[in-house]
Amino acid sequence: MGKRKLESTNMINERHLDECDLSYALRKLGGRWKILILGKLENKTLRFKELKERVGNITERMLILQLKELEADGLVTRTAHPVVPPRVDYELTQLAIDSIPIWRLLEVWGAQHRNETGNSLPYPKEVGSCD
Repeated sequence: MGKRKLESTNMINERHLDECDLSYALRKLGGRWKILILGKLENKTLRFKELKERVGNITERMLILQLKELEADGLVTRTAHPVVPPRVDYELTQLAIDSIPIWRLLEVWGAQHRNETGNSLPYPKEVGSCD
């Protein structure tokens, strides 16, 4: 994929949206997988394979990309151990730990919104799907 032009509409809009702290925070925590990955790392350090098993239907490539973004954003620490076979651990940084109460509030809001708007799941919710 090529580089984006610094003065493209997309880049200008991104800079403008990042001026808003709420928009900036949502960009760091948002997306399909990030909050779920962070939730799986809450109170524990996990190896890549363990994290992939707990997250579920994420591809290995997508998990790697999301972990790289979370690490670059200072939310996850990656520790590579010099052993054979290679061992890599992931854990939350203090910055991510400090955001846990926000996740919990969003979870409560999500349940309330789902109930009030009738947007129930068309299938049974998996136990521990967000834990």
